[in-house]
Amino acid sequence: MLSESVQNYLKAIYALREDGTRATTNALAERLGVAAASVTGMLKKLDEMKLIAWEPYQGASLTMNGRKIALEVIRHHRLIELYLTSAMGYPWDKVHDEAEKLEHAISEDFEEAMVRMLGNPTRDPHGDPIPAKDGTVAAVSRRSLSETPLGEDARVERVRDADPEVLRRAARLGLRPGVRVRVVARNAEDGTLTVSIVADGSLRAEQILERAFAQDVFVVAAT
Repeated sequence: MLSESVQNYLKAIYALREDGTRATTNALAERLGVAAASVTGMLKKLDEMKLIAWEPYQGASLTMNGRKIALEVIRHHRLIELYLTSAMGYPWDKVHDEAEKLEHAISEDFEEAMVRMLGNPTRDPHGDPIPAKDGTVAAVSRRSLSETPLGEDARVERVRDADPEVLRRAARLGLRPGVRVRVVARNAEDGTLTVSIVADGSLRAEQILERAFAQDVFVVAAT
């Protein structure tokens, strides 16, 4: 049984690389809230365990076994998040911290029970894909709402869950996965966007969004 710390490192390396960021010592230290010296020691250990390939100053990448473990932890995490919102009524801005505590503790039987109860789900409450049991994971959009062309309809696919306040605001504005939106104006001076929700062919709930917030909302072309 791998320690929680090992699992957290593998998950963090996976997340950084999925975001297009090198999993360097400093990046991991910032993400995990630990000292850089501690990260270096753990990376050496994970490299010796054949869970990562690591070169100092170049960053770490997961081996096949390391990726398998990271995805299993992420699967647990996202299933727990969905269970907490669907079955227990948790708001989506509070499930991340709870899932962080529980993801290492549940058994495979408990995992399968959640899957059956939830109807074999493919997305968590924030729109992120739930890795399948075989380790496959659906691709996600990298296009943020801030990059959506003026006048084009888009559909919210996911909202970044790192900051609870972003999730609370998105919920207040109705910007949840599946919602259709349109950028109706763009301010070149301050980078703000004016966005409307599209419902029944009409524009509703016009809102002005800062660029930083819009970058945490990811969209796909509306069909």
